[in-house]
Order: sequence, then C-alpha cells, then structure tokens
Amino acid sequence: MRFHTLVGILPHERELPQPLEVDVTAWVEPGVGAALDYRGLHRVVAERAAAGCGYLEELAEELAALVLGLEPVVRAAVAVRKPHVPLPGMLDHVEIRVERGR
Repeated sequence: MRFHTLVGILPHERELPQPLEVDVTAWVEPGVGAALDYRGLHRVVAERAAAGCGYLEELAEELAALVLGLEPVVRAAVAVRKPHVPLPGMLDHVEIRVERGR
C-alpha cells in the first residue's frame, strides 16, 4: 500500500507529506470459512498511516497490533518503507519490519 503522510522527526518532515509504503502479511486462523476482509485491512492501515508518524518502528508496531485485531488474523508481519530519507549517500529506502502473533 502506498500513502503520502507526515513521516519523520525533522522539522521539514513534520510539515511536508512524504511517500510511505506499507506491506502487510496476515496469517489467518485455520478453519472452514476463515477469510480476511481485505477492505477492512486496508481501512485500518490507511487510517493509521494518514495520522503520520515520527518513527517507523512505532508505526510498524501499531500497524501490527491493528492487523492482529482483525478476525481471523493470528499472526501479522508489517514492513514500513520510507523512500525519501535525509541521509548522506544513495539508497532506495529505509525499512522497518516487525512480525507479531497472538
């Protein structure tokens, strides 16, 4: 998923929205009819991403908790990428990945 939001701790990062990418992998509880509502998944991720963040680590943890709150999810992996990072040198992005379960 791709969003434009306030992300970062530097003053200009708190004023100008930047690109943010989020990948979510969800494991569902096995069983007949265990299906995840992808619209609900997208909605919770989009709403949280729209609120912005200072640190990617905090956002990844919060998103993992939100995904785990969806039925029938029992495990979630969340990767949050920031393509534009004020670091010296060339890089594609920075990424934080967390994996959590119930």
